[in-house]
Amino acid sequence: MASIKKLDTRKFKITVSNGYRSDGRKISRAKTITVPQTVGGRGIPQYVAHEAEEFEKLVKSGYCEDGEMTFQEYATRWLERQTKYAPSTLGFYCRSLETVYPMIGSIRLNKLRPIALENLLAELRKRTWRGGPIQESTVQKYLTVVSAVLSDAKRNEIIEKNPARMIDLPETAARMQVIPTDEEARRFLDLLAEEDDPYKTFYALAIYTGCRRGELCALKWQDFIMNGNESILTVSRSHSSVPGKGVVEGTTKNGQCRTIYLSEDMTSILRSYCYLKMREAQENGFEMGDYVFTNEDGKLIHPDTFSRYLRRIYDENGFPREFHLHTLRHYFVSTMLHNGVDKQTVAELAGHGDTGFLERTYCHPQLRLKCEAARIHAQTVFDFSGRKSESA
Repeated sequence: MASIKKLDTRKFKITVSNGYRSDGRKISRAKTITVPQTVGGRGIPQYVAHEAEEFEKLVKSGYCEDGEMTFQEYATRWLERQTKYAPSTLGFYCRSLETVYPMIGSIRLNKLRPIALENLLAELRKRTWRGGPIQESTVQKYLTVVSAVLSDAKRNEIIEKNPARMIDLPETAARMQVIPTDEEARRFLDLLAEEDDPYKTFYALAIYTGCRRGELCALKWQDFIMNGNESILTVSRSHSSVPGKGVVEGTTKNGQCRTIYLSEDMTSILRSYCYLKMREAQENGFEMGDYVFTNEDGKLIHPDTFSRYLRRIYDENGFPREFHLHTLRHYFVSTMLHNGVDKQTVAELAGHGDTGFLERTYCHPQLRLKCEAARIHAQTVFDFSGRKSESA
């Protein structure tokens, strides 16, 4: 039972006991309340009794006890419990939390209020990146990580509300992906024909399958099933470069396997590369390894090597600076959508959990359709106007 002590006519102290600590000390929590003037004199006892009952429920459920932990203490434990995320994602969470700890890490969970998080965002917005102000979308990514921690605390009934969800955030600029034109894609493929392996095969697979960099780096020969002049690829793992840990292997981004059909042209490129690796291993006196993309010594190639090499190809051949390795994936997805492939199939081929990301990110097909609609509408209006003036 909660004990109630009257301090003034409308001021009361409520104390609740909730067992004992390991050292024998009693666990007690106290709260002082002031009865609003809108409550009449006869209603004061009922109001205080209700507040005491609610406070007791709060203490007994564990909100008060575990809520005494600081945000940093709880976030550290939260990170240790995460198993469903890829190593690169966990690395991003770790770096993001390290950035916010100096500003909110010492605040107790049950004392963390929206104003503290708003101050955090204000400080982050003062930062710069490559000589310019940090983007609002980047600032809000930090808040997203903080919110994930606080949502877990709420789910475990340690706090009643997630203060990160109570902040009114400014709109962020819609992100438009840079998509190569068909002419740029054809020119790129022509250039690939002159490149040496493994780069030629790696980039060809990237543009023909839409696989992410880490997924391509983690491919094994057993992932391909040859069926005559065609083949089927199963994507089930990914390599990530994690600061302090090097290259680590994990699941795909959505944690699911997917199969991709490879055309005759792509299968031919892959088969030629396979023969090259077999001959390479034989000439250098070692067994051909399990992984597809290895160097002349049979060792795995670092993911960053493929990004840097492609940057050189782009720069030497006048492609836009905005192009990068992921641009090849964007072209794959955009081309599928442009050619009428349904969004669910494209999402499955690209390894997205649902079609929502496609709808938010790849708006180019919709823009093209809207442009065509505007052209048809304009033509109709002008034709009508012309006929009208002739009849006049």
